[in-house]
Amino acid sequence: MDEYRTRVRIYAGVVLLVFVLLALRLVQLQGLSGAGDDALPPGSAVREQPIDPARGALYARDGTLLVGNKPTYTILLTPRYFDRSKAPLLARLLGVPDSTVHRRLAQARARSAFRPVPSFQEVSFDAFSDVQEHLYELPGVSYSVELRRRYHTDARAAHTLGYVQEIDDRTLARRRARGYRMGDRVGRTGLERIYEPLLRGERGREFVLVNVHGTEVMQYRNGTRDEPATSGYDLHLTLDHRLQAFAESLFVGKRGAAVALDPDTGEILSMVSKPDFPPALFTQSVRTSVWDSLRSNPHDPLFNRATQSGYPPGSTWKPFMTLVAFQTGLLRDGERLDCPPGYRVGRRVFRNHKEKDEGRITAQKALEVSCNTFFYKLMDEMPLHTWHRWARAFGFGQKTPLKGFRQTPGLIPDSSYFAQTYGQWTQGYTINLGIGQGDMSVTPLQLARYTAALGNGGHLPTPHLVQKAVHPETGRIERPSLAPPDTIPVDSLYFERVQEGMHRVMTKGTGRWLQIPDIPSAGKTGTAQNPHGRDHSLFILFAPYEDPEIAIAVAVENAGYGATAAAPIASLMAEKYLTGTIADTWERRYWQERLRKEVRSGPERKPPPRPSAPASPATPVNTSVPDSTRSRASSR
Repeated sequence: MDEYRTRVRIYAGVVLLVFVLLALRLVQLQGLSGAGDDALPPGSAVREQPIDPARGALYARDGTLLVGNKPTYTILLTPRYFDRSKAPLLARLLGVPDSTVHRRLAQARARSAFRPVPSFQEVSFDAFSDVQEHLYELPGVSYSVELRRRYHTDARAAHTLGYVQEIDDRTLARRRARGYRMGDRVGRTGLERIYEPLLRGERGREFVLVNVHGTEVMQYRNGTRDEPATSGYDLHLTLDHRLQAFAESLFVGKRGAAVALDPDTGEILSMVSKPDFPPALFTQSVRTSVWDSLRSNPHDPLFNRATQSGYPPGSTWKPFMTLVAFQTGLLRDGERLDCPPGYRVGRRVFRNHKEKDEGRITAQKALEVSCNTFFYKLMDEMPLHTWHRWARAFGFGQKTPLKGFRQTPGLIPDSSYFAQTYGQWTQGYTINLGIGQGDMSVTPLQLARYTAALGNGGHLPTPHLVQKAVHPETGRIERPSLAPPDTIPVDSLYFERVQEGMHRVMTKGTGRWLQIPDIPSAGKTGTAQNPHGRDHSLFILFAPYEDPEIAIAVAVENAGYGATAAAPIASLMAEKYLTGTIADTWERRYWQERLRKEVRSGPERKPPPRPSAPASPATPVNTSVPDSTRSRASSR
């Protein structure tokens, strides 16, 4: 009997506790507004709704809006309150079959019968307006307005800006504690991903009265209890959108990359990777077939070639070799070395790019004519560990201090690399390193930074894309912390000698057909050997020669000689940035028209003679796809 009474007391206590909890919850709901609030209308309830913040905008260096926001409309269904007899009306307003409404209703019920479920996304404004007008006839139907990205200029900069996409389950699991929820959109690549915490903003909330059918009636307490959302920070970038769009237009039918820097500050003026993708593609729901086609594309448009592709630098490496030879005493200022057609190492002869004996020449002349054998001799006398140590000092073989972007460090081999790769090795394995060939690779971003140091006299700037982040509501400014530039310990006199040699490349050497009208410049062509097809075309340039304002590195895959494709792209980019336009001359028109079509891989390095009557240049041949037939290797 005592045991029975004990059980009764326990059960009674549990029931009483449940009723007390329910009563407390009722008091909490009724007292949401505090003492003295008006009572809720009969049959009404208060619903809390989140308010998504406006994502921060992205602006170019001149203040031009690159990426902003636009509203998108979503129709939500609450299955418990939806009147099935109204399905034809909703279908007519949305312009879909009745069966679609019933199917979406079933899907919503599977998720939640009592909560609004997003059922029709990216509804047109006209359809959204029609639904709004008939909401009083559509119990269980509500809506939400979201902001999606909108792109405002011709500059894609897809790999740089990145894109925003709906959060996936894995990311949500990591970020739920930071306030993320299912359906949120997050930055997935580029600056959108790197600066997600600043761009996102803070979510707000509002309270609305809903009737017994789940339809919104009015704001609760006239919105006095609402908490507004806080917008994200706007990013003001270093990108020149006109230069970016112009550079992208020169990469038609090509694979490769171009990076342009301010040599003094390290501000990235342009960063191109081709092929790419339209970022606006991700402003809407991306079909699985479209996503799969992007991922399986053999040209890999999602891959950022500016920071992740490694190429042998070819003859763009020769200024480095000259500086190191000067600084280490292998070469004296004004000293002349032989430039024969070939250079013998053991039983093997390494050839110059042309069967010509230039005689005894200075380092400046060697850069002008791009003499391979001159630099073979320097490499033959330079210990590999010295070469490796100096390459690291110039920023190669390691990631650049550009935070957040996926990068490859490239390959700068040392003795342990050759021992592991080849076992026993001799100087014949390393001699090609003197002309930027063989077992080595660099990225276009590394080359651009190196070019900036060549132009400014030895300072490796810190590449960066963001000048400042500004909060649009408070005016608060956040500036990125940047590492100080690295100083290359090479005498300034030797930089002057190398700058002179690179200037001669543009006035007398392989770049003489590509001088910027009325603006002296300095550059170096390069051709990177490619065992899988035609060689890659590379070029580095800084301008103006006396006081550089831009440093550029360009790599075009399978395009042959450095002067064939990469050099005209760099020259035209520099002119566009420095003057705002391209000179209306036959030569400049020729290069633009040629680059905007295709690129021919071959020995042609100058435009044809100016015609007596207007004519179009010969139609070039596409080399954007690797050729199985290997062209003769050249480091020129």
